[in-house]
Amino acid sequence: MFDNIYHNKNILITGHTGFKGSWLALWLTRLGAQVTGYSLEAPTDPNHFELLGLNINSIIGDIRDSDNLAKVFKAQRPEVVFHLAAQAIVRRSYRKPVETFAANVMGTVNVLEAARTCDSVRAVVIVTSDKCYENREWPWGYREIDALGGYDPYSASKGCSEIVASCWRNSFFNPQKFGQTHQTLLATARAGNVIGGGDWASDRLIPDIMRSISQDKKVIIRNPDATRPWQHVLEPLAGYLLLGEKLLDGRKEFAEAWNFGPSGDEYISVGEIIRLLKKVWPKIDYEIRHNPDQPHEAGILKLDCSKALAKLGWSSIWNTGDTIDTTARWYKEFYESHKLQSQYNIECYTAEAQRRNMTWSED
Repeated sequence: MFDNIYHNKNILITGHTGFKGSWLALWLTRLGAQVTGYSLEAPTDPNHFELLGLNINSIIGDIRDSDNLAKVFKAQRPEVVFHLAAQAIVRRSYRKPVETFAANVMGTVNVLEAARTCDSVRAVVIVTSDKCYENREWPWGYREIDALGGYDPYSASKGCSEIVASCWRNSFFNPQKFGQTHQTLLATARAGNVIGGGDWASDRLIPDIMRSISQDKKVIIRNPDATRPWQHVLEPLAGYLLLGEKLLDGRKEFAEAWNFGPSGDEYISVGEIIRLLKKVWPKIDYEIRHNPDQPHEAGILKLDCSKALAKLGWSSIWNTGDTIDTTARWYKEFYESHKLQSQYNIECYTAEAQRRNMTWSED
């Protein structure tokens, strides 16, 4: 898959102990990559990365520590870097704004500078967020050329991360000078809300619901009408891997910003998500509790992913029903039988991609 390009490649993932990073590490090991992870200690208990027990080189470190990060790059000599490490919780960013900007902005600076000074690096994928856009609450999707911004500290920090990446791309990894003054291509990826098994972060809808089930409590829902681009975690990861493949191939036209999100009719509200979850796991119980003093959160946020479809050949594989069903069953199996369905989920996802003749999924 992905033209077998990751087999035996040295790959560095920042944030590998997190939700999305652990899934990426699992997928890359299945593709035969030599994976090094650089991250803080696993942030939750339980933790998906620790449960997987992957045979990778796991290094505990802070992306804010530029000297240590640079040493890791020089020692491991990665060819591809997937930068996912971040402070990723909106509500936490209100409580810890300085920490959020330090991790998300200066952390990105440190990763890019370590890549610039490491001559083995050929491809860098910086993962930001759909929240990097200046949210105007309009009903159509944001395109990669729309204005960056952010109301809350988290969103603003992700907008800043995009600006940092653009600066390094123009100044040090300029695609027009690729193969002449440097050998590295840099792209950024902006994904919508991802869900799936193995996420136990605080202040996220699915983890909050699953924790409540495990404790026989009602989950408190703050904003049932909020609409987001929900997608299974494997959807954007396929996009990141496809993007990394193009960069490794020296395709400089792909060294840009990219949106990865569900199709236009797959945007549903928090309330609808809960109703779909209850169909799979009726044990779910919830209470809507509006708090007029809660921090500002976006009401509607959509992505226009037509660029990824037209140029990368990437599109969503699972619809909302598939995504919710797969996610609910992962947690149900974990809590009731103490089994992980992560590898099975990847097998099902790639099998469906092959059935749809997605180019990246060819064996």
